[in-house]
Amino acid sequence: MILPLTLENASYLANGRELLSDLSLTLSAGTRTVVLGANGAGKSSFLRLCHGLIKPTSGIVKWHASENTRRHQAFVFQRPVLLRRSALANLVFALRANGVARSRHKELAEKALLQVGLIDQSAQPARSLSIGEQQKLAIARALVLSPEILFMDEPTSSLDPEATTEIENLVNDLHTAGTKIVMSTHNLRQAKRIADEVIFIHKGRMAEQTPAEEFFNFPKTDEAKKFLV
Repeated sequence: MILPLTLENASYLANGRELLSDLSLTLSAGTRTVVLGANGAGKSSFLRLCHGLIKPTSGIVKWHASENTRRHQAFVFQRPVLLRRSALANLVFALRANGVARSRHKELAEKALLQVGLIDQSAQPARSLSIGEQQKLAIARALVLSPEILFMDEPTSSLDPEATTEIENLVNDLHTAGTKIVMSTHNLRQAKRIADEVIFIHKGRMAEQTPAEEFFNFPKTDEAKKFLV
């Protein structure tokens, strides 16, 4: 188990500008955490900091387990980054890169494609899939490694309502299967459908971390109250 993940006074500067400031919080297993905030508040930077794509300029980002944490976490970007190869081969690449035995590649990749509803597109070039299918493939590439925690950066922002519903169903299925979900969104209705807890970020600082029902009905800070209007 690599969870919980703890941030202690973590800050991040880029080009002399403080994008994240003095973050102290804990991400624990068992809940769907939705990260909310205005455009430019620092939601994407927060997810990248937690995942390890960027390092804190000051403070600490610490997993419960200190070894092999990358193997047990995954990240789905707002716009999928897919290799120029088939849908199946994208998943096989992830398995190979993480040291999974070659004899299991096809079995695990097909299982993940079946789970996201893309088994019939396994031989299709990944970049020829629809935007919604590409996002589902990106999720399949993440879940093929059975991550303990999955970070998702506004995964439905470019999708139509039908594809959005499909992605939300996948998120809920992953949660039910035991994967910790940490997902940013700008869609308040979506947040209400998914969130067990909310982290609200305002100008690079965490203004609130609270159960979702409490956040939406009784926000504590003026910034959150204005955001929810």
